[in-house]
Amino acid sequence: MSRLTRFAAATVVGAFALGGLAACSSGGGDEDKAGSVYILNWKPESEEAFKKITKAYTDETGVKVKLATAASGTYEQTLKSEVAKSEAPTLFQINGPVGLKTWQSYARDLSDTKLAKDLTDPELALKGEDGKTYGLPAAVEGYGIIYNQAIMNKYFALPGAKVKSVDEIHSFATLKEVADDMQAKKSELGIDGVFASTSLASGEDWRWQTHLSNMAIAREFKDEKVTDSKTVKFTYADQFKQIFDLYLTDSTVAKSLTPSKTVSDSMAEFAQGKAAMVQNGNWAWSQIAEVQGNTVKEDDIKFMPIYMGLPDEDKQGIAVGTEAYMAVNAKASEADQKATLDFLDWLFMGKGKQYVTKDLGFNAPYKSFGPNDVPSDPLAKQVHEAIASKDTSTVSWVFQTYPSQDFKDTFGQALAQYAAGNKPWDEVVKTFVDGWKAGKAG
Repeated sequence: MSRLTRFAAATVVGAFALGGLAACSSGGGDEDKAGSVYILNWKPESEEAFKKITKAYTDETGVKVKLATAASGTYEQTLKSEVAKSEAPTLFQINGPVGLKTWQSYARDLSDTKLAKDLTDPELALKGEDGKTYGLPAAVEGYGIIYNQAIMNKYFALPGAKVKSVDEIHSFATLKEVADDMQAKKSELGIDGVFASTSLASGEDWRWQTHLSNMAIAREFKDEKVTDSKTVKFTYADQFKQIFDLYLTDSTVAKSLTPSKTVSDSMAEFAQGKAAMVQNGNWAWSQIAEVQGNTVKEDDIKFMPIYMGLPDEDKQGIAVGTEAYMAVNAKASEADQKATLDFLDWLFMGKGKQYVTKDLGFNAPYKSFGPNDVPSDPLAKQVHEAIASKDTSTVSWVFQTYPSQDFKDTFGQALAQYAAGNKPWDEVVKTFVDGWKAGKAG
C-alpha cells in the first residue's frame, strides 16, 4: 500500500511508510553514547530496498541500523508490542491524524529539524493541535486502476470492440461495457479475466476497505464541504458497489474464492498476463517487476482513474496523497534520537537520495529532490507527472480520517462476507456507517 492501511495504509502511501519506536538507552557503553537506529518497516514490499539502504548507511558511517518488517496488516499491533521492549525501534510511522492521537506522546517535535524545513509544502507535515510537527511524509503516492496496454491494444483490434482506445474510457458506464465485453472474449485475449483477483483475505483487503472506499467518502466530503466528520452517510455506497461488483464478476477467479486471495496473488496474475487490469498504487511496481514469469513490459503499465459512477467523474484523475508519516521516538535516548535524525537527513537530503528514488521508488516531497530526482518505474513517473502539473483532478486521500484500523478491518470482513454470498449489501453499508459513528465517538 500502499498499503497502504497500509495505506490503511496510506498510503505510501500504501503508503510506504517507516515505523517503529525507540527504546530508552539501556546503558553507558560506547554504542549507547554514539547512538543507533532501529527501523520498523511498514511496507513488506520495501523490505529488500531497506536492507540495501541500511547496509549502505552502516558501511558509510559506521552507525548501527537495525531493521524489522511488520507483516501485512499487523503494523499497529506490532508497533504496540515493540514499544514495550527495552530495544524498541527509534523510527516509527504514524497513520495520519487518527494515528497521532495514539502516538503523539512518543513522537518528538520535528518542527525545527532540517528535514521539516526542506518540505516543498509545509502543509504536508503532520501537526498536532499545538501546531508542532510530529510526523514527516516519506512520499507522495498515487493509486488507480493499473492496466496492461498490450492486452488493451489486443482487445481494441478485435471486431466489435466497444472502444478503440483507453482515452475513450472516462466513466463507469464505459468501463463496465468494455470490461464485460473483454470478459466475454477472454479466451481470444489470452487472459483468465479482466481484473486480477479481489484480495479479501484478512490483512489483504486494504485496497477495498480503505483505498476504494476513499473514492466514495472523498466525494461525500467534497459535497458536504468538510475534511472530516463524526458521522457519514456513505452517500455513494451504490457507486462503490458498482465497481466492487465489476471487480468480482469480470475476474480471474470466482467471487466465492476471493476471501482466500492475497495481494500477492492478485499482482502475480497481473504480472503474468492473466489479467488486463488491477486496482493498486505506484508501490505495486516492485511486486509486478519481481514476479517470476512476469510478461508485462514496463512501457505497457499505465494508470487510469477508478470510475464508479460518481458525479463529474469524467474530469477525475487518480488518487494522490500521503498517509504515512515518519516520527522519531521522543522516549529514546538523545543519542539514538540524533542518530535517527542524521539517518533521515542522509536518506532524504544526502547521498541516500538515490535509494529513495531508485530503490524505494518514492516521489519524496522535499526541496532537495530536483527535477531529475524522479523514480524510474512507470507508475511512480505517472504520479510524479500528476504532482508536477498540479493536477486538480486528483482525488484526495481522506482515509487518514477513518476512525481506526479496527473500523477498516470490520468493513473489510463485511466485504468478504458479501463477496462470498453470506451478507446482503445493505448490511455492509450499515457496518460502515455504524462503525464510523462508533469509532468517532470512542
